[in-house]
Amino acid sequence: MRLSTKGRFAVTAMIDVALREKLGPVPLSDIAVRQQISLSYLEQMFSKLRSQGLVTSTRGPGGGYTLGQRSDTITVADIISAVEDAAPKAKVQGDSPAQDMAQDLWDSMNAKLLDFMQSVTLRSLVLEQLAKGVRIEQKPAPNRGVFKKPAPQPVRTTAPNSVFALGQTLLARG
Repeated sequence: MRLSTKGRFAVTAMIDVALREKLGPVPLSDIAVRQQISLSYLEQMFSKLRSQGLVTSTRGPGGGYTLGQRSDTITVADIISAVEDAAPKAKVQGDSPAQDMAQDLWDSMNAKLLDFMQSVTLRSLVLEQLAKGVRIEQKPAPNRGVFKKPAPQPVRTTAPNSVFALGQTLLARG
């Protein structure tokens, strides 16, 4: 498994989505601003994450991405393997015995790294961020729908509401 900037950005963006999952779909443009990641780069990554079922998308006003699975079932290994293009590397067969020994070392290290990444869930990363005091801003709900009517506001007036009330008002003024 390769560790790259793409994998790091994917994990960061998934933490961002998971932190805000109760607020509804998270637009990629918001993630791009908060995490300072290119929007087109995020679009490419989320396309791969969506094809692996890690996120689901909602179109239209108020749309964005939500988690496709529970956060305690998504691991860092799942996220990184979804966005990395690398196919499993074949073991290079022998120019020298030293290469074989080094290959065993790298294979062992890769296996330990994979075990570790499979043990870290998205939920645990979210809980770490919350423990550090990360604040989730509450955004007002977007106006969904083009033809939505505004809520009627009651009209408050101090003018008399009838001829009799007007007469009483004029008599009181004297």
